[in-house]
Amino acid sequence: MRNKLGIMLLTLASLAVVGVTSSESQGYFGYRQYYSSWSYRPSHNYYYTRYYYKPTPTYTTYSYHYCVYRPAQPRYVYYYNPHQRQYWGRFDCEGQPGHQYSLLKPEDRKEKLEDIPESAFPAPGAMPAIPEATDGTKSDGQPITPITNLPKDDAAPDDLPAAPTP
Repeated sequence: MRNKLGIMLLTLASLAVVGVTSSESQGYFGYRQYYSSWSYRPSHNYYYTRYYYKPTPTYTTYSYHYCVYRPAQPRYVYYYNPHQRQYWGRFDCEGQPGHQYSLLKPEDRKEKLEDIPESAFPAPGAMPAIPEATDGTKSDGQPITPITNLPKDDAAPDDLPAAPTP
């Protein structure tokens, strides 16, 4: 009897731990796509966030691209693919909903933003489909979620040296 009670308590404790772990790990894991918080690169004078996405709903891990915001060009957020090392489009923060994204042609995508002439950006249209679909349906047609918040002045710098410890 005592042995059965011990097994039952152990089972209940295990289930409780699994439940807590599952609910804590849900975080963004239930989402198909999301943006991280903004960070600031003072040496280059821009902010960036990571855009995390799953190419298909059944993917178990996230891929990511960077979104770059330059205070000198406050109207736009530029999307950068770190794996292909190229900018591939931009979001117009002042555009009308449904007409905010300019997707660059493959031949106009460059590693440095300065190498992309303004004329290469087409008129803004709808947000493109989530990148890198492998299911042949452009990631089931779900578009990228537009950025809804721009960085604040207090975004954490990421390339400052660590403070010395006392």
